[in-house]
Amino acid sequence: MMLTYPIHLEEDDGTVLATSPYFPELTTFGDDRDEALLRAADALEEAIAARIHAGQDIPSPSNGEVRVGLPTLTAVKVILYQGMRDDGVGKAELARRLGWHLPQVDRVLDIQHHSRMDQMDAALGVIGRELHVSAPAPK
Repeated sequence: MMLTYPIHLEEDDGTVLATSPYFPELTTFGDDRDEALLRAADALEEAIAARIHAGQDIPSPSNGEVRVGLPTLTAVKVILYQGMRDDGVGKAELARRLGWHLPQVDRVLDIQHHSRMDQMDAALGVIGRELHVSAPAPK
């Protein structure tokens, strides 16, 4: 499960500037294209963490010529968070459904916390989502 977002790259005085049409707060650069994309991936994760902390929507990914992906655990947390928002399920309600304490819910929504996948699967399940994992062979 990979969520990827479009990134715009442009030459800027000997560096490569990376921005995102979906995350105006994402602006970073690198000495070359590869470094700019690496930094954009980190900046994307930080932008998403900030939006979750602020209770803001996370846009759905879309196609673009150049895209960066989120790590799998971050992608699952985004799906959980946005699913909760879409269904009107707050943190207290998620905790009640799971039989968890509120700090446990805070941790599964914290991008920096290394949550266990069984916890993520349980949290998704109580909001009617299923986690499917696949690893297609390269073409």
